[in-house]
Formats: sequence, C-alpha cells, structure tokens
Amino acid sequence: MANWRNTGWGAVVMLIWGALLVPAVVIGILLAAPFLGRRRAFFTIGPMYARGMAWFCHIPFVLKGWEHLPEAIRDGRQPVIFMSNHESQMDPPVLIGALPLPAVYIAKKEVKYLPFVGWAAWIAGVIFIDRGDRERAIKSIRDAADEIRGGKSVVIFPEGTRSRTGEMLPFKKGGFALAIDAGVPIVPMATVGGREVLPPGSARLRPGRYVVAVGEPVAPATHANRDALMTEVRTRIQALVAEARGTQ
Repeated sequence: MANWRNTGWGAVVMLIWGALLVPAVVIGILLAAPFLGRRRAFFTIGPMYARGMAWFCHIPFVLKGWEHLPEAIRDGRQPVIFMSNHESQMDPPVLIGALPLPAVYIAKKEVKYLPFVGWAAWIAGVIFIDRGDRERAIKSIRDAADEIRGGKSVVIFPEGTRSRTGEMLPFKKGGFALAIDAGVPIVPMATVGGREVLPPGSARLRPGRYVVAVGEPVAPATHANRDALMTEVRTRIQALVAEARGTQ
C-alpha cells in the first residue's frame, strides 16, 4: 500500500491532493465557524484533516508521554506553553493531529495575511506577534500572556525557524519571557520524523513515521531567571529528541 508513495508518480499525486485539499478544508472551517464557533470549528475539522493526511501519505504519528502529564493539563483546565524542536514544515499539522487538546501557535503577524493559511490561523485563534519594533513586540507579548492566562494553551518553536541540519538552533528568548509573564508551565516536547518526511528545501512528501514526545512540565517560578529557564527547557527537549529518535 505504501510502495506507490515512494515513486515520482506518487509524489505528484500527494502534491496535487494537498494543493486541492488545503483550500477545501479551510473553506469548510470558515463555513462551520458561524455554527460551531471559530476555535471549535478549527479544532474539529483541523485534526481530522491532519489525521487524514497522515493516512493518505502514509505518515503515521505516535504521541508518547501524554499520560504522565498532570490531569489538569490533560483535560485543559491548566493552560500551558508547549515548546518543541522544529525540523520540518510538517511539524505544525502533525502536532494539530497528535495533541489531544486545542493548542494554538504563536506566529509572526505576517502569517495572517497569507491566503488560506492565514485565514485558518485567524479562525484557530493563533496569537500573532508584531516584531516590527521593540515596543510593539513587548505589547504583543503582554497581550499574548493575557490570552494564555485566560485559558489558551499555545505551541511555540523556540528556535524561531526550522533547523536545516537536524541540530537544534539557538533558542529565542521571547517564548520564555511569555511563560514568565503568563505564569504557566512549559511542557517540553520533541517532534521527530519531519526531516525524513519532508526534508529541508523539498516539496516532496515521503512516507515515514513521526514521534511526538512530551516531558514533565517546567515551572518558570522555580528558576532564577529567564536564561536558567531556557537552559533547563533546552536540555529537556534535547533529551526527548534523543529518546524519540531511538524509538522512531
């Protein structure tokens, strides 16, 4: 069943399928929003799309460690900031399908102007950060902290962009300032498999297995400062990545 996906013909089929399905899914979310509400519409249809894509393209994913998180996090009563490494453009849709609770992304404001992708991000309740200048960036972080304190869990890739080598890039400090300001736990997370499924610079999907692993929450208040918090979270993510690669 998976053999045809490894051929050039299979790559073309998957590319066309994705190009046609993404606009259809976004339009479906937009049409459902007046009846279900914006976030409910996205997190009802979005994970279905992600799981359907994983089935069609033969990209199974598995979530590890979720059962060890505190119950308040698992049932959504305690908002958190999920922080993960970032190896591929496939990471966001895989995480939408893998995480059992609604968690939106932190994205630069330019994303909301992209056709279809930006519309879906707006519907989902993505928190847009204005990086145009320092004052606007600080205000964006404060506004984001208010949304998180209000109950919204988010996903952040602290590297700021995808790694092209598989080695984690230096972390940006904004996500850690946000965690401290919001006063919510950080859940370290490893997302492994993307480099094989969709390598850097490639538009061709390849069948392959994803592993998403979550670790124990890290409380910002237990660390002396932002740098100490960042070092702790990075160390935990590195350990999760190594463990996930060993079981991939």
